[in-house]
Amino acid sequence: MRVLIQRVKKASVTIEGEIFSEINQGLLILLGIEAEDAQEDIDWLAGKIARLRIFSDENDTMNLSVQDINGDCLVVSQFTLHANTKKGNRPSFINAAKPEMAIPLYEKLVFQLENETNKKVQTGSFGAMMEVALINDGPVTIWIDSKKRE
Repeated sequence: MRVLIQRVKKASVTIEGEIFSEINQGLLILLGIEAEDAQEDIDWLAGKIARLRIFSDENDTMNLSVQDINGDCLVVSQFTLHANTKKGNRPSFINAAKPEMAIPLYEKLVFQLENETNKKVQTGSFGAMMEVALINDGPVTIWIDSKKRE
């Protein structure tokens, strides 16, 4: 699994002109799932996201997690995070999991993140054409790959 995490002041997902979900201060999490992903990736990644210390404390040091600030999370599926651009100029998405595999893993990650944060996690709509709006706070943007664990 790959995630691109953005610390936000607010974020929303709009589908067909209607706001589908929105959050205030917290994390916008773009999630890419590949065929090799499993429960182990979900467990590790949900814990890492919930405890990632990227919010400022009283000394203006990034030392607080989304849990510490009682922040919100918005998870949006994004198969394009697994784009392969090695050959030519048109990305290949062959490494991205097919929907029949990706949807259950996406739902499990959301559920696990809710357990980790003790808070309802907002989502996009898997496979829908979505407009994602955000006010990036910082900006702070973090890339995490559950296979590399860096």
